[in-house]
Amino acid sequence: MSGTGDDVGVLVVGAGPTGLTLGLDLARRGVPCRIVEATTERAANPRCNTTSARSMEIFRRLGVADDVREAGLPRDHPTSIQYRTTLRGPEIHRIPLPSSGAVLEGLGREGWPTPEPQHRISQLFLEPILERHADRAPGLTVERGCRLVDLRQHADHVEATVESDGRTRTLRCEYVVGCDGAHSVVRRHLGVRYRGVEAIRRFVSTFVRSPELGRLAARDPAWTYWTFGRRPSALIAVDGEDLWLNHVAFDPDHDTDAEDPEQLLQEAVGGPVEHEVLGVVRWTGRQLVADGYQRGRVFLAGDAAHLWIPVGGFGMNAGIQDAATLAWMLAAVHRGWAPTALLGAYELERKPVGEQFADAVGRAARASLAEVSPDIHLPGTAGDLARADLARRLATTEPHRYSPDGFSFGYHYADSPIVLGGDARPPVDLGTYDRVARPGFRLPHVWFPDGRSVLDVLGPDFTLVRTGGGTDVSAWETAAAELGVPLTVLDLPERWPKHYPSDLVLVRPDQHVAWMGATHDRPGEVLGTATGRFLPPPTP
Repeated sequence: MSGTGDDVGVLVVGAGPTGLTLGLDLARRGVPCRIVEATTERAANPRCNTTSARSMEIFRRLGVADDVREAGLPRDHPTSIQYRTTLRGPEIHRIPLPSSGAVLEGLGREGWPTPEPQHRISQLFLEPILERHADRAPGLTVERGCRLVDLRQHADHVEATVESDGRTRTLRCEYVVGCDGAHSVVRRHLGVRYRGVEAIRRFVSTFVRSPELGRLAARDPAWTYWTFGRRPSALIAVDGEDLWLNHVAFDPDHDTDAEDPEQLLQEAVGGPVEHEVLGVVRWTGRQLVADGYQRGRVFLAGDAAHLWIPVGGFGMNAGIQDAATLAWMLAAVHRGWAPTALLGAYELERKPVGEQFADAVGRAARASLAEVSPDIHLPGTAGDLARADLARRLATTEPHRYSPDGFSFGYHYADSPIVLGGDARPPVDLGTYDRVARPGFRLPHVWFPDGRSVLDVLGPDFTLVRTGGGTDVSAWETAAAELGVPLTVLDLPERWPKHYPSDLVLVRPDQHVAWMGATHDRPGEVLGTATGRFLPPPTP
């Protein structure tokens, strides 16, 4: 049975972290939004297990970060990474990292490059938190058990046919965003294809409940234990007690259907362990980016736009970055202070970032999952030498995977057409980040004397940060008023020249720098460029 439907501002297809973040951001900016999700229940197996510092900053802006940080591992549980022959075997290397309690207490906060360090939380726990906030957000509706059937684009709207409870209806939407994952229905309707490497490694992931495994790990607790039995294995603490996820990596041409998850767990632990299997997933780690992120009024974000091997949770977190970029652009157009041409900048900014991340993550995965000598299991001097050799390799390949400041804060839009004065796009380094304001980059964090971050006091839309205190900004305020661009002027309590080397910094709604300098003769030109007024009109 079919029927006519209702009007929707933005239709988001998919209620994963990307779709929920996009919906929350749009709702916060006053854009009516509906999220439809084909499944009625969330996936049983944990997927991403890390929320990056940049994602936590985005959640902080959305009022979600505190709830996220209170969930996941117990407060006193270290988030360290250990490398062992097996869980019961000798240690090879470790990366010590703090517990969530230490972060909440602010230990070492003066040196943090962010007000919100990364947080280890399984997607099993993250998604319900985001959905609870979405259910309370004015102007945002989440509808589960509702699948997209068809899309038809028109000059001024999109018709989306959806089905739920055996009934179809048509929604008239301003815009549609596909956040529906690797098998995206939206991407298929657009005729967009992935490009890249189809298989880097194949995996068998087993989700188990095992109090005995929890007791074994409690002797020297960590968040992840890498072991090197027949194949490399990552044994991840999901709740810090009896829930565990065992990822085992194989060569890209290996037939994982023949692998017994019970045996793989035994090999990782170094002997039998009592457990209950809660789920098994056999999957392929890829390095793929869609050949387009936008077709007319329809967009792709998250895994629907890029899919790569999950080294450090970069896939989910890149999707959250996609959402933060697209949300402010859609809101600016919806509210009438930017032309529709602005939306063309989404693909121009996020697709190159996706391609750089795909390359960087692929390199990191190949280095981390390279072959390991079986001699590490030998007793005596031969084993000691092999383990020491592997430890030296791990000390080089691993730290930036688990503290990826470059991934969180070093990605940028320096050569975007709506950024002024940016350099040619330098490559993103996953592990390094220079805490100085530059066009296209996220504004560097500093603490104010009252304990707030500069990111906390930026306006909801554009912010003109005045670092010197004496610069006349009346021409900027006049230009913003004439263009209808919402502009907040923020005076810093200190100069901080190390981080802000110019008198004025124009910051976009997504906290990235649009322009910086001592002064400008035509501030209207800067604001017009940053809001897409000089971009070519969108292709129908």
